[in-house]
Parts: sequence; C-alpha cells; structure tokens
Amino acid sequence: MKKNLGILGILLAVCVVASIFGDNFLTGYNLQNLTQRSALFGILALGASIVIVTGGIDLSIGSVVCLAGISVPWLLVEHEWSPWAVVPAVLAGSALIGLFHGLLITRLRLQPFLVTLCGLLLYRGIARWMTGDQSQGFQGEFDSVRALALARFPVGLETYSVPATVIPLVLLAVALAVFLRRTVWGRWLLATGRNESAARYSGIPTDRLVTGAYVACSLFAGLGGMLFIFDIGSAQPSDFGNFYELYAIAAAVLGGCSLRGGEASVVGVLLGAATLQVLRTAIILLGLSSQLEFAVIGAVLLVGVSADELVRRLRERRAERAAAP
Repeated sequence: MKKNLGILGILLAVCVVASIFGDNFLTGYNLQNLTQRSALFGILALGASIVIVTGGIDLSIGSVVCLAGISVPWLLVEHEWSPWAVVPAVLAGSALIGLFHGLLITRLRLQPFLVTLCGLLLYRGIARWMTGDQSQGFQGEFDSVRALALARFPVGLETYSVPATVIPLVLLAVALAVFLRRTVWGRWLLATGRNESAARYSGIPTDRLVTGAYVACSLFAGLGGMLFIFDIGSAQPSDFGNFYELYAIAAAVLGGCSLRGGEASVVGVLLGAATLQVLRTAIILLGLSSQLEFAVIGAVLLVGVSADELVRRLRERRAERAAAP
C-alpha cells in the first residue's frame, strides 16, 4: 500500500507540473490519447510483472509485440484470412512463444536473460523476413476489427471519451489480482519468486509455474501487439515495438515489483505504466528533446532497483535487531 501511495504521489506531481507548464495537457484530446497509451502499455506491464514475480525477466516483449502486430494485417490483407481465424491464431502463436521460453528456462536451465534476449532478435528477424521488411497496414479495410482498439465510450464530457482498450486492461488486471491474492496457484507463484528451491522442496510445481508465467507474458504481449496495430493502422517491422519491453519492465519495477521476485502489486503496475506515459507526454509538451524519453526510462529503472535494494537492506537490519537477544 505504501509503495502504491508513493507512485500515486509521483503521478499526481508530474500531472500538476505538466498541467502548469504544458498548455495542452488538460485538453480532452490529450487526456484521451494518454489513457489509450497507458492502457496499451499497461497490458504489456502486467505481462512483464508476472515474469518478474518469478524472479525472471522477459526482454522479448517488444519483438513479440512486433511479430504479433505485424502478423495481423499481413494475414488479413496479404493472405485474406478471416478475422475470426487471425485473432486466435496470433494469440495462440504468442502463447507458444512463451511456452518455448518457459521450457528452455525450466528444462535446459538456461538463464531467462539469455533466452529472451535471443528471442528479442529472433522474433523481430522473423517479422522482417516474412513481410519482406515492408510496412504492413489494413489499407482502409477491417474497421469492425480495428474497433477493438479505436472504439470510444462517451462519459458526458465534450472532448473526452474512454478508449475501448481500457476494457481488456481492467479485465486482465482484475483477473491477475484475483489470481495472485485469492488462489493457491497465485500464492505458489509468489512463493516461487521468493525462494524457488524452498518452494520446490515444499512440493510446489515450480517449473510449471515459471513456464506458465512466460506463456502469460507472451500472451499479454501478443494481445498488446494486436491492439497497437489496430490503433495505429500500419507499422514498419524494423521499428514497431522497439524498446516496448523497457516501458513494460520499468512500469512493473516502478509499480512495486521486486526484480528478485516474490513481490507484485497490480495497482502499482498500472500506476507505473500511467506515470511513464505522463512523463513522456510532459517531455513533449514542455518542449524538451524527445531523446530525453529514454533517459527518463533509464532513470526510473535505476531508481526502482536502488529503492528495492535499500528496502531489502532495511528489512534485513530490522530482522537482525528483532532476532538479537
């Protein structure tokens, strides 16, 4: 709860500064776009948090977003597939990617960093190869399918409507929160992240849980990739999804997920994703160089990791004092 209040305070502070010094920050159009981007990156951040809970990392999120997103118009337009076949096929393919990662990590005992780093290169290469490195788009068609991301729901304000992407974000966030806090599998997942060896000796199926975490992360990334391409309409495989994994990981860490595993806050992850997007928008509206965006992400990651280490040391000192006679 304290971590959530801290990140909420940061979010509100950035909003206040941006609204004071940025003329267009509080316009309905800007807030609507901000909500849209926060929802899309929030989905990716939720997926990243599941892997981070286990003590792992997934660096391939951006490339999975690219491959899944590019595949949708490629199959719909170039190969004339039905939308009813494309959506489940892309989601199934994304889940298989996660299964591939999970099996390499749990069966061959490869490091998650190495496995997903290779995936980052592999999936983007596949996307560029299968499309001939050409931009893919819907060519003005399939508006009914794109409505999954483009639909808006009026809330009584003249220039602001709630984007449709908020719906899958809320559903996934609620499902993940219930899973982590109200199910035995969720508690097992947290226990695996805290101490995998102890959890395994306690009879917890740690390999299945870790594999499932990577499947869920890639599935979330695949869904996010589809929603991103529905939103923007077309994309180039060489740069679509670049650095999205950093946004996802930074949002998860900023939101209270420990990189050591065993800790997660769904509300914190959503606040973290929103904070990064507000920071990005503030940089643009304040007239600062757009290159600062990546510096901000790096600073957020550094602060998050440093805070996690300081909190760990503080807990150890308190435990030592409590155990001392």
